[in-house]
Parts: sequence; structure tokens; C-alpha cells
Amino acid sequence: MTRIARRGLCLVLSAPSGAGKTAIAAALLASEPNLRSSISVTTRAPRAGEQDGVHYHFRSQLEFDALAAGGGLLEWAQVLGRHCYGTPRAPVEQTLAAGNDVAFDIDWQGFRQLRAALPGDVVGVFILPPSLAALEQRLRTRAGDDAAEIARRMALARDEISHCGEFDHVVVNDSLPQAIEDIRAVLHAARSTTARQHGLQAFIQGLG
Repeated sequence: MTRIARRGLCLVLSAPSGAGKTAIAAALLASEPNLRSSISVTTRAPRAGEQDGVHYHFRSQLEFDALAAGGGLLEWAQVLGRHCYGTPRAPVEQTLAAGNDVAFDIDWQGFRQLRAALPGDVVGVFILPPSLAALEQRLRTRAGDDAAEIARRMALARDEISHCGEFDHVVVNDSLPQAIEDIRAVLHAARSTTARQHGLQAFIQGLG
């Protein structure tokens, strides 16, 4: 297939816990050869089976702080007042320059930071459940958490949903296969915007 050289894009998928974001991201990464997963840097210790540079980039707090202070992170946050997580800048910018795309699983705050760091390169999709009742049922089915934890997660979900209007696209995950295809359509459309086609002029000149 003939392609015009382009700059890659950042596809941000954000959703409350239980809305299907992880399954959608996995399906897209498995079926889109030019889509890569963003590998975060974190200060927490590796868990059993986790490999540095594959699951996360594991760094000390001092190393993380130095990376953030030096502008080496596109976005970062401290989770529950403990461990820090962030997106290293260099590998993302290298991937975009090579014409490949990067998928992100981050919240609305990370989305804000990423868009500020890479204006023009970020497309945000917020994934909604069909209803709060359906979301609560998913959480009860999958996690086995107690009532207090379910209530905490639902309160957090309501807060996250209140920010969905900040995103470029909103997809309701009432059917997982359809939600995957809806977000695939967003990805493909974003790839073909004129602003991303830095090789357009050369391609036109080559038409003869």
C-alpha cells in the first residue's frame, strides 16, 4: 500500500475503572502494526514477572525526580501519595518522528499534561460505560472488592466522567467489539489529517 510519510500521534484512552479501557487498548495494539504502547517510568518496585523496560522503567525516587526536573517526562503523577508514575519524553518523540503512534492509558490529568507537552500530537478518547449501574455491576463481578472499595471506585468514576468533555471523542462501551471499531476509526481518521502528512508535498511532486 502506498503511504505518505507522516508524523505519528498519541492516542490517549481514558475511562473510569471497569469501563473496558484495558481490553480496548489490548485489541488495538494487537491489530494495529503501527501502534505502540507507552511504557511508563515508576518508583515502585517490580512485581513478580515484571521486567525493566518491558512492563515499566523502574527507577529510584531520586532518578525519577531528576528526570522530571530536567523535562524528561511528558506527564507524571504521584499515586495515593506513594509511588510516582510518568511518561518518558524521549521514546515517545522518537516513535512519533518515525511515523508510528503511541497508545496511552492515563487519566484526565495526564491527558491535560500530555496535550500541553505535545500540542497538536494528542488525540483523546474518553470511554463511557452504558450506565453507572452497569459500571458498578462490572466492578462487583470482576474485582471481588468489599462494599467500601466499590463505593470508593464509583465516587472516583463519577469524578472522572465529569471531565469527559475535555476529550476530542467520547465512545460508549455498550458492546466491546463496536467500541474497538469506533476507536479504530478515530485512530485512522487522525492519521490522515493534512497536518500530520509531512511527506504530502513530496508525494504530490512524485505523482508526475
